[in-house]
Amino acid sequence: MRLGIRLRHAHEAVRLSAEAPYGLCHRGRADSSLLGLFLFRSLAFRGFAALLIFGTCLFGEALSTPETASTSSVPESLATEEFLTRAANAASRMAVFDCDGTLWSGDAGSSFMRWTMDTGLLSRSATDWLNERYARYKSGDISELAICGEMVQVYEGIEETAMRNAAAKFFAEYIEPNIFPEMLELVTTLHSKGVEIWAVSSTCDWVIKEGVKRFGIAPSRVLAACVEVQAGHATNRLIDVPTDEGKVWALYRAGISVPDAVFGNSVHDAAMLSIAKAAFPVNPSPELAHRSAEAGWHVFYPAAVRQC
Repeated sequence: MRLGIRLRHAHEAVRLSAEAPYGLCHRGRADSSLLGLFLFRSLAFRGFAALLIFGTCLFGEALSTPETASTSSVPESLATEEFLTRAANAASRMAVFDCDGTLWSGDAGSSFMRWTMDTGLLSRSATDWLNERYARYKSGDISELAICGEMVQVYEGIEETAMRNAAAKFFAEYIEPNIFPEMLELVTTLHSKGVEIWAVSSTCDWVIKEGVKRFGIAPSRVLAACVEVQAGHATNRLIDVPTDEGKVWALYRAGISVPDAVFGNSVHDAAMLSIAKAAFPVNPSPELAHRSAEAGWHVFYPAAVRQC
């Protein structure tokens, strides 16, 4: 049964890779180099996922290793001390964390978007364009991959220094108070053990790099949505948008194929959780909770979430 679940996750990752070229344009202008990048990423990831499937079938060894898969639709939940102990023991050498909803509550990506609109960092025309695109995303007309990319591309022409300063001010005021103390404690413990820690997010890298400073995670170990910077200004040329299977691909390009432990909160982390030796859904969305129950993953709800 565990094998069937692992294969289903791997096949889902391959299916999601087919969506990669969707929506890769900026205000109606297709970027051929970007399209080529994502076509390459899609084909390369299909080969990588196939290797995962082959290895699973050949050796019959789970990548994320619950003792048994559950037939319940409700995953088993861990108490705080048990979660901290299991996570610290599982992450012997390397741990990978999603950020929004995992290290802190809320969606820093969309919140930063709104904040830059309200503060005037984004022009009126850019705001109107992005509002229309985001509304179409919420209605299901635009993919997660496309909107996450466009939410970085929209800052084309703005000085990178201004973006970094804006991210610092925004995070300190609106997101830092929502950091989960349990996750900060866990990351601090892992640092003390010499564990290599990575952050992977589809939110723009300006916000994520600023945020994970609180967790002692180096900028060089942040894989987030980002664009090329030219002459000190943001361009609309995407470098990467790690979401869904793209998170696995981003890790793979960084030389990480089977991390010891992965922590994530949404269905967009499912592919990344599936390649871990130990998967830890934190504050899971309803869809991820359902998948966690199927896979036999134990979930953890921080106290701030349980009190809501």
